[in-house]
Amino acid sequence: MSKNFRNRKRKHNKKLPARYTLLIMTAVCFVTMLLSLTLNISGGPLKTAAGYVFIPMQKGINSFGIHISDKVTEIRTLKNVKAENKKLKAEVEELTTQLTTNKLEQYELDNYRQLLDLDAKYPSYPKVAASVIAKDSGNWFSTFTIDKGKKDGVDVGMNVLAGSGLVGIVTDAGDNFAKVRCIIDDASKVSGMVSTTEDNLTVSGNIKTMNDDKVITFTELKDDDNKVKEGDPVVTSYVSDRYQQGILIGYVTKIENNSNNLTKSGTITPVVDFEHIENVMVITQLKQTGDTKTADDPESTETAGDSQTENSTENK
Repeated sequence: MSKNFRNRKRKHNKKLPARYTLLIMTAVCFVTMLLSLTLNISGGPLKTAAGYVFIPMQKGINSFGIHISDKVTEIRTLKNVKAENKKLKAEVEELTTQLTTNKLEQYELDNYRQLLDLDAKYPSYPKVAASVIAKDSGNWFSTFTIDKGKKDGVDVGMNVLAGSGLVGIVTDAGDNFAKVRCIIDDASKVSGMVSTTEDNLTVSGNIKTMNDDKVITFTELKDDDNKVKEGDPVVTSYVSDRYQQGILIGYVTKIENNSNNLTKSGTITPVVDFEHIENVMVITQLKQTGDTKTADDPESTETAGDSQTENSTENK
C-alpha cells in the first residue's frame, strides 16, 4: 500500500522537460500569430497583453541601443578631438617659432634701419658698422668692445655713433676688435657747442648723474647774452681735436651760473640710450686739425689717461 502510494507521488511530481516547454510556448506563439493574421484580431486582449509585455521591452532595448550609440559616438568624437588637439598644438608651436623668428628679424631690421638713418644723417663721414661683443660691469654702456678692428679700418681716436648721435671714441684697437669709451664715462671729456648760439662748452661724463637723472654735465659755457635755453641741442665743436664736427651729443636740461659769474654749467640729456647699445657705426676717419694736442685741452688729458692706462697694463 505504501509502495504504490510512493510510486504515484513520484509520477505526480515529475516535471516536463525544458525542450517540451519551449516547444509548447513556440507553438502557442505561432498559433496566436496565425490567428491574428487570419482573423485580423489585432485589438482586444491580445493587443493589450502585447502592449504590457513588448512595448516596455522595446523601450528598454531602444534606450540601451541609444546609450551604446551615444557612447560609441563620444569615444569616436574624443578620439577625433585628441587628434585635432595634437595637430593644433603642433601648428601653435610652429606659429610660435615663426613669430619669434619674425620678431628677431624685425628687431635686427629695425637696428639696421637705425644705422642706415644714422649713416644718412652724417653722410660726409666714411663709416663701418660694428656689433657690441662685451662690456664692463654695471647698468650703463660706459665702456665696451666691438667686433671690428684694424683689419676693418677701425683705429684709436675714431668716433663712434649710435641711435641719433655720439657714443664715444675708440681707445684701443686690435686686428679684430676695438674698445670704446663712451661720453658718459667719468674719464670722458668732449669739446661741445650749443648749435643755436655756437657757444662752446666742455661736456664731461658722469656716471653718478646718469644713475640719478640720466644726464651728464657741462662746464665753461660762456653765455653773456643769456641766449642758451633748456632744450637747446649740443653738438661736437669745430674746435675739438678728436671729435668730428657737428655730431649731436644731447640737449640742455639745466643751466646754472658759476661762482665767477663769467661762465655757466649745467646738465645735458644724451640722445643715445646708454642702457641698450647693440650696434654702432664707427667713423673710419680721424679728425684732421694739423695741431698737436696740448695738456690744456681736456680731450688731450683724456688721451694721456688712456695712454697711461695702456702703458701700465703692458708693464704688468
